[in-house]
Amino acid sequence: MNIETALKEAMAIEGAIGAALVDYDSGMSLGSLGGGPELDLEVAAAGSTEVVRAEVRTLESLAIDDSVEDILITLNRQYSLIRVLGRGHGRLFLYLALNRERANLALARHHLRRIEAELSV
Repeated sequence: MNIETALKEAMAIEGAIGAALVDYDSGMSLGSLGGGPELDLEVAAAGSTEVVRAEVRTLESLAIDDSVEDILITLNRQYSLIRVLGRGHGRLFLYLALNRERANLALARHHLRRIEAELSV
């Protein structure tokens, strides 16, 4: 699945507000869909990059031989779900903003895992 299709699939997740595929070396978005006046996906992607980098550095500092799978940020009205893509995808993550009242986190995580498995970059 290409980037455009992956983002469309992410936006089909119940409660999705916006989605982006982000390179966390550069902080640049390779593609995004959704967003709007209340959610600037470029800013969200850049900010989430700092979160991912911090978590990766922390694991390295602690000499923990493991990798980040998901990071969840909970706001009053929104969830930010960050899916760090596994080996073979470079240093990328999927960012998904969800409406907290409409989203099911377990299903959203499940869908992002499936999208990751089918994604070709």
